[in-house]
Amino acid sequence: MADGTRQAGSVAVIGSGGIGGYLAGALERVGRAVTLCVRTPFDRLVVTDAAGEREVPVRIVADPGAVTAADWVLVTTKAQDTASAEPWFRRLVGPGTRVVVVQNGVGQAERARPHLPADVTVLPAIIYCSVERTAPGRITHHGSTKMSVPAGPDGTAFAELFAGTPFEVAQEADFVTVAWRKLLSNAVANPITALTLRRVAVFNEPAIQDLARGLMDEVIRVANAEGARLTGEDATRILDGYRRMTGDGGSSMLYDRLAGRPLEHAHITGAVVAAAERHGIDVPLNRAILALVGAASGQGLAGDR
Repeated sequence: MADGTRQAGSVAVIGSGGIGGYLAGALERVGRAVTLCVRTPFDRLVVTDAAGEREVPVRIVADPGAVTAADWVLVTTKAQDTASAEPWFRRLVGPGTRVVVVQNGVGQAERARPHLPADVTVLPAIIYCSVERTAPGRITHHGSTKMSVPAGPDGTAFAELFAGTPFEVAQEADFVTVAWRKLLSNAVANPITALTLRRVAVFNEPAIQDLARGLMDEVIRVANAEGARLTGEDATRILDGYRRMTGDGGSSMLYDRLAGRPLEHAHITGAVVAAAERHGIDVPLNRAILALVGAASGQGLAGDR
């Protein structure tokens, strides 16, 4: 682990995708000392949102050996890449460091815990933020700035960290329901946009609405078995929200598919199927989607050619 020396109020963001870059920019704008920890170096971070284009003067580091412990470590890698953050953890996590895992799926804290000291605070976070990395170091925000964390002192401190930023941070007593509600959304928007290669406007198609409703009915049954309190009304609100969305918003899985990167299907649809197996629940639509997205993962648009 690092030597424990850290800059007061410092934040390290691990992952330079859309979410990581946008969170780094939001925190820097309110005066936080932010280090953006990246796999492949780039020269500058540029964020485009409703206010226009802005270069964000954060420190960009590609070598874990160049950092020391921070007060906050935000993990924004894709869920399947959590283990790759371990070299950063060794340097960034010291006494008093709080680690926040901002990822899709469920069990965010459990994914990071094996790579961290047992006494480190690990906080799961759910984010609603449509943001796209258009090139290394270039981030475009399409809409929404909301996060949820479990209620408690650490959740309160996290909300205070984002005070003054565009983000609304809700502290939730029933975080299980909140996490599964987000998964209910992701299990529809992510694979459907990735497989059709279309943005959210695809949800205006009646056949896609029917498919989405069928997928969500299965997810709700699984979520309830896992202790979440979801109903068909949650599905209706989510689908209505998709139909109301305008502009170029897509999903992180769509952007990864377009770039030929590995997809996050194992921690979204895969999480639904795995939980369904634990409870003996039949989820044929989600199983079919999992097979299709798995075959597309990491493939360019030319497939195997």
